[in-house]
Amino acid sequence: MSEDQKNQVRQTFSKNSNAYVTSTTHSKKSDLEQITAWLQPDNSWTVLDIATGGGHVAKELSRSAGTVFATDLTIEMLQNTATHLKGLNNIHYVVADAEELPFLGGSFDAVTCRIAPHHFPNPKQFIKEVSRVLKPSGKFLMIDNVAPAEDELDHFYNTFEKMRDASHGRALKITEWKNLLEEHRLTITKETSRKKTLPFHDWLTRTTDDQQTQQQVRDFFHQASKKEKQYFSIDDKLESFTIDEWMVLAQK
Repeated sequence: MSEDQKNQVRQTFSKNSNAYVTSTTHSKKSDLEQITAWLQPDNSWTVLDIATGGGHVAKELSRSAGTVFATDLTIEMLQNTATHLKGLNNIHYVVADAEELPFLGGSFDAVTCRIAPHHFPNPKQFIKEVSRVLKPSGKFLMIDNVAPAEDELDHFYNTFEKMRDASHGRALKITEWKNLLEEHRLTITKETSRKKTLPFHDWLTRTTDDQQTQQQVRDFFHQASKKEKQYFSIDDKLESFTIDEWMVLAQK
């Protein structure tokens, strides 16, 4: 990551570390159970969870995998998560940049990353690192918000995300992710796309408490075109809206 982007991520997530532990979006049980169902880890596995945030995936994986390494760029986030997950002795916490992982090549049976890659300035380097640290035949599972295929809607989505969260990099399109996976010898074995409904107030206030910024985001939503409002299910009351999410399982 660029140093400016790293500092912005640290600032945002250190200030809001507990919000990601309690977030209904990040703690969704069905999502987490699906990760286990797709990976099917066992107690011989060593698993890496990149950008663990509130530690929801690490906690889920700790039930079946032998050892879990939970990494995050933000030490305050990691410390808060370790406190909440105290007692889960097979989780180890490491401060790490997703684009410069401090692990030897071929170290992990599986790597996971959930609702985080849109913060990474260099997704290509991230995928390169994932491939490097995976064992041969190792599995990579990623869940993230993705941009719509149409450029106009892509621009609208990434604009409002960046507006409310300065640490947002860019949500890629599915086609862009597929190209990166193929380039780094990761073969897709399973994937699913879905619409994810976000409660507007929770989403908006999780990353910023600045009233002016919050109003700018509201205004941007209200001024959306008919096409944009329809695609993202934006209503006049701004109670909720939808975005695209992609879940993919790939094998080295």
